[in-house]
Amino acid sequence: MLLLENYLPRFLCSKIKFATMADAQIRDKKLHDLTHFGIRAAIGVIFLVHGTGKFNPGFVGFLTNIGFPPEMQIPIALAESVSGILLLVGVLTRISSSVLSIIMLGAIFHVKQAASLTGERGFEIDLILLAGCLATIVSGHGRVSISHIAKKIPRFLQ
Repeated sequence: MLLLENYLPRFLCSKIKFATMADAQIRDKKLHDLTHFGIRAAIGVIFLVHGTGKFNPGFVGFLTNIGFPPEMQIPIALAESVSGILLLVGVLTRISSSVLSIIMLGAIFHVKQAASLTGERGFEIDLILLAGCLATIVSGHGRVSISHIAKKIPRFLQ
């Protein structure tokens, strides 16, 4: 086996190894940050769009059909819309993801009654959104966020 260490001086080999490791770590961190932002942004946009649609008066009829009082329209719509915005910009991401996780658990078990994973009353999309929210709770806001730029928000609120 041809080894680099056999043909180059020892000090030069260590510098080459360090340079390739540092380059790999930088690329790895950038990709991780962009991926984390992409997941957070996708979930935020989905909830923002769905939340603003729930301000429509037709949503009250849906709520009464599933057994919720009509007064729950505004809190549900605000919870989804505001949490979606906060996830999108990267502020209070753990709290926002927690609120959205509770909403998704309600959608899976109360609204769709966990009937089947796919098909009519299927909850596969809700389950994917729940998994994304739980991953965001665990990983936090990431480096592509306002919380990371500002650095004045206490860690437990990030």
